[in-house]
Amino acid sequence: MANVIVIGAQWGDEGKGKITDLLSRSADVVMRYQGGVNAGHTIVVKDQTFKLHLIPSGILYPDTKCIIGSGTVIDPQVLIAELDQIESLNISSKNLLISEAAHVTMPYHRLIDKASEERRGSHKIGTTGRGIGPTYADKSERTGIRMLDLMDPQGLHEQLEWTINYKNVILEKLYNLSPIDASVVIEEYLGYAERLRPYVVDTSICIYEAIRERRNILFEGAQGTLLDLDHGTYPFVTSSNPVAGGACVGTGLGPTAIDRVIGVAKAYTTRVGEGPFPTELSGDIGEQLCSIGAEFGTTTGRKRRCGWFDAVIGRYAVRINGMDCLAITKLDVLDGLEEIKVCVAYEIDGVSTEHFPTNARKFARCRPIYKTLPGWGRSTSDCRSLEDLPPQALNYLKFLAELIEVPIAIVSLGASRDQTIIVEDPIHGPKRALLKPDGTPISLKSA
Repeated sequence: MANVIVIGAQWGDEGKGKITDLLSRSADVVMRYQGGVNAGHTIVVKDQTFKLHLIPSGILYPDTKCIIGSGTVIDPQVLIAELDQIESLNISSKNLLISEAAHVTMPYHRLIDKASEERRGSHKIGTTGRGIGPTYADKSERTGIRMLDLMDPQGLHEQLEWTINYKNVILEKLYNLSPIDASVVIEEYLGYAERLRPYVVDTSICIYEAIRERRNILFEGAQGTLLDLDHGTYPFVTSSNPVAGGACVGTGLGPTAIDRVIGVAKAYTTRVGEGPFPTELSGDIGEQLCSIGAEFGTTTGRKRRCGWFDAVIGRYAVRINGMDCLAITKLDVLDGLEEIKVCVAYEIDGVSTEHFPTNARKFARCRPIYKTLPGWGRSTSDCRSLEDLPPQALNYLKFLAELIEVPIAIVSLGASRDQTIIVEDPIHGPKRALLKPDGTPISLKSA
């Protein structure tokens, strides 16, 4: 039995959907612990592409129980659309469970999100406009609507009539927008409630029972470490905690139940939205990475900013999350490059540092210090073992592992499930996976 958290080790969009999908083969339960429809996971199975925003990636496995935890915020309209999508593809939703304590995104959340971002002008933070931040704000303000409220028609009437009157003052007076009709919203959301009612339960009991039964549990986060509300590049962050610690809060699970944390990082770095990005490339190579890597957001379609691998934020992600091992994705995107750079440290105001600065203004002044490695000049997309990789590609992976001080357990070389090298299974394998100097795998036990 192993309980494993999968986290993004960069600014999100690292390919967690594919890694979670792969690990779900060994999992009895997959549980989403934070974020909302501002996150998207793309999974490619044979000739089918699945784009999921709220439903855990494990839904593609018929025997895997999938749980949306209380730390997630749910837009019922989007969730129902996802249910319709998977059911139209003959994928069952019978194993899906939704926490009754999860908060609900309402129409006024989306309106306030978009209006607030527009008013920021040059100080915008790059929100998706899906209402996620205002939903979490209401949660903290203790005026939020939870899934259990949605299941109570009389209670929902009472709560929403007051809340919408309150939000209308903000919409009209602050943002000069038209007010919302409470009766229309109540009727709409009561309809959503009837569709979702069979799935809504106390999921903290379900996850506790799964642990008592010694099931394999996979905890799936959204976004990435550098977008964490407390530990990311604030204020250019999301509204929740994607880091490994957020899995305990967002599921109702104690930290002693967690066995391993696997981070996911691209072989380069991307960022969507606003905020500092030290290794960002503005020329032809950046455009090449974006084009070959299909770097456009699953949720918004926004073009991602591309840059070289940043080992400073990699080491920070290891420290903040207590990572045991790493999955490297999109190694194949680097195939055509003659040389590849890796950021090994920053220069800040003339001083070199290997540590990530939490001060956003200081971070904006960081200049990358690079180490240049040779490219490998041939395709890796058909490689299925470490021995198949070009020596330069193996050296690149080994260099990254040494820099961020965790071993590499998985290497992804394309979007399909089979385009993957499993060095060690983070669920059934040893506590840590290691690479020998020549790139071949060894276990901790044999080391």
